[in-house]
Amino acid sequence: MAPMRSMFRILVGFAVAWSVTAVAAKGPSLEYYFPEEVEFDPDIPTPKEHFGFEVGEWHLRHEQTVGYLKRLAEVSDRMEILEYARSHEFKPLVLLKVSHPDHLADIDRIRERHLAWGDPDRSEGWSTDEEPAVLWMGYSVHGNEPSGANAAPLFAYYLAAAQGEEIDAFLARMVVLIDPGLNPDGIDRFAHWANMHRGKNPVSDSDHREHREGWPSSRTNHYWFDLNRDWLPLVHPESRGRLEQFGRWHPHILTDYHEMQTNRTYFFQPGVPERNNPITPERNYEITAKIAGYNAASLDQLGGLYYTRETFDDFYVGKGSTYPDLNGAIGLLYEQASSRGHVQDSIHGTITFPDTIRNQLRTSLSNLRAAHELREDLLEYRRWFYTSAREEAAAFPVAAYVFGQGPDDARAYHMLDLLHRHRIEVRRLEETTEIGGTRFEGGAAYVVPVNQREFRLVKSLFERRSDFEENVFYDVSAWTLPAAFNLDFAEWSREAFDDGAVGDPVGEPEFPSGSLVGGESDYAYLFSWDGYYAPRALQRFLSADVRVMAAHRPLEIETREGVRAFGRGTILVPVGSQPEKAGEIHELARRATREDGIDVYAVDQGLAESGIDLGSPSFAVLENPKVALVVGRGANQYETGAVRHLFDTRVDTGITLLDGHRLGSVDLDAYTAVIVVNHTDGGVTAAGRRALRDWVAGGGTLIALQGAVRWTANNDLADVDFVERETDNGEDERLRLPYGEGDRIEQEKRIGGAIFSAHVDATHPLGFGYENERVYVMRRGTDFLRPSANPYATPVAFDDAPLVSGYVSEENLDLMAGSAVALVSRQGSGRTILFSDDLNFRGFWYGGNKLFLNAVYFGPTIRHISVAEDDVE
Repeated sequence: MAPMRSMFRILVGFAVAWSVTAVAAKGPSLEYYFPEEVEFDPDIPTPKEHFGFEVGEWHLRHEQTVGYLKRLAEVSDRMEILEYARSHEFKPLVLLKVSHPDHLADIDRIRERHLAWGDPDRSEGWSTDEEPAVLWMGYSVHGNEPSGANAAPLFAYYLAAAQGEEIDAFLARMVVLIDPGLNPDGIDRFAHWANMHRGKNPVSDSDHREHREGWPSSRTNHYWFDLNRDWLPLVHPESRGRLEQFGRWHPHILTDYHEMQTNRTYFFQPGVPERNNPITPERNYEITAKIAGYNAASLDQLGGLYYTRETFDDFYVGKGSTYPDLNGAIGLLYEQASSRGHVQDSIHGTITFPDTIRNQLRTSLSNLRAAHELREDLLEYRRWFYTSAREEAAAFPVAAYVFGQGPDDARAYHMLDLLHRHRIEVRRLEETTEIGGTRFEGGAAYVVPVNQREFRLVKSLFERRSDFEENVFYDVSAWTLPAAFNLDFAEWSREAFDDGAVGDPVGEPEFPSGSLVGGESDYAYLFSWDGYYAPRALQRFLSADVRVMAAHRPLEIETREGVRAFGRGTILVPVGSQPEKAGEIHELARRATREDGIDVYAVDQGLAESGIDLGSPSFAVLENPKVALVVGRGANQYETGAVRHLFDTRVDTGITLLDGHRLGSVDLDAYTAVIVVNHTDGGVTAAGRRALRDWVAGGGTLIALQGAVRWTANNDLADVDFVERETDNGEDERLRLPYGEGDRIEQEKRIGGAIFSAHVDATHPLGFGYENERVYVMRRGTDFLRPSANPYATPVAFDDAPLVSGYVSEENLDLMAGSAVALVSRQGSGRTILFSDDLNFRGFWYGGNKLFLNAVYFGPTIRHISVAEDDVE
């Protein structure tokens, strides 16, 4: 067994691993990458024989890597390859299965027995003697962290071609799964960037353009999302396909290979112990520490510097190295200092691309050795994990979590679908029940029992947590799932739990189907704005040049199936006044019921039973929005990506991606709305800011989210005040704090990601569709907006006691209470709509999407209500 290393110190060695000398002399080679004692089968094609160059000389495109792995699977009886998904750009994601040929011939039985180790009733008393360990090797979820993806073909070559007793023992006792590139779209973008800047003589100057990638960075996928935050939300096809395979295999170890800043060294876990997820068992970290010893020994042989207990944590369950921990596996994060190209100067000397690849390869090999030698520990841990989970669930004071469906079947469907993909059992609530002060209707609510296999994951997804061992987080501190969907939810205690009120498991959910109530109408159709996909239905009519209107007041009207109440935001589609489009309108109405899951009502008269009539001036005519999203330098790529993804995939319409530096040279009058997201002045010229001011004053609608709010205020694009924290800089009150604690103290003042509740004025156009007058907000940042002096211009504000889940300092919580989430600032004939937070957070904050879309579709209809001077302080 490899020597163990103390986890109470940074493990270091002499950093010859990053010496450029050996590589520069004759280029990388198999001898450079692999230990000297390894011998290879000459009948197995080397990477150079396949690619035409050595790994590390050029950045590999994903298709090149996949092609090589397919070739290995053709010539080696140790390998099989499976395509498990396609990326947004339709690039294949593959899993290379590696084991002894006899195992591959019987792989389905081996996999089923392996899964049975997670069932304590079946595996009790089983011997570990003949059971293989399952090791999942995942590389480069971030496209511009390429050393992992480029190490993958070398690791696959070793498994296919290595000869000797050690590799025979590995294959006999293991199944290895290689996921060579988790983000094909990003990997290819960066390969193109790095290769197009490579010259005959590589340049190591850190200011060289090769090392300064343009916007957006290829860290992200096609829609500019960070896929290493998507293990929980499963927004993207790459993640959904991967999780399906994770569930089919449930590996003992899953590795997650990354890169970090050039001036760092090499990191592997266990990470910051105080910041690990408290639901993860301590035994997990004990095994992680054992594996760290193998990694340390491997890098010591190279003389490489590394560290193990700083910077990175294992808290947010949506990361690739944390999600496995709550699912009975050992998740392992690896971070290599990046060359960000082919060669770059660093404070540790010159770092070459082959150097980074070799380090990733060597720790891949040490993982292989660790999984083999710790095989019995891993098998016993799997059985213990689910046995102890069962015991913890039985003693847990909560019997089940309950969430309501509400008036929107689609949001409930998406949450059910997400839980189903995570293999979580959900049952329907059959009887109306009051739980924790909230009334849940029978047949319209769901129950998630804690007594199920994935208890720890269930607890993580539903718990509200605000107390932490350490208040510093690498990512968000909360992700309470029902809040993301803006659904009512509660904990059902064991004392109050009524098993008789709970029905059968729901199983795989089906997308809701709406109805064309009353059939075709020659007069008009109405549909409510409650449904999540109502904006998509509206957009279908607008794209077809159909005239539509939105109700600014409620009404009750006779439909063909009786009197029905319709709230604010209800969409009216007249048929009789545009008879030339009647046939198209009928088809669009039917399509809305099929594809958007909403009910569309046929009406035959304009006279309402109560409220406004269909010809009322309180019905505002809507225009087809032409939206420009400001992108490029200065814009946050993740948040702009979320907006782009929302329109393209859920509203099903295109928007213009407008580079900020061009704002002063385009005709802004072509757009009805301009969106700026967490923006800085970096990419917008003075002429662009002037043009934007003139456009808004002339009647445009500017929408600003999160950090862009302060940007609009600084550039006279909005009238907004911020809640400032009180400070006392008097000399007698100067505060002295320990330098060594400075980073922690300052980070605790931040809000890195916590969930808060806010009140919505459902009578305001921005609040249409929020009849429960509540929205949950994921807050990241400490800019707090003071409510408008105009009492009608703050349609959404945080509650007085807003914290739902996550970490926030007491000072920040006091500042947040009652502050604005949404403001409307009048600017001449136009308006700037301000949102304090990212309402489209990571593509899965379904509950905030409509608030944002209301600004696009209803923003131009917002009237400015003047306030009498005596009413304004």
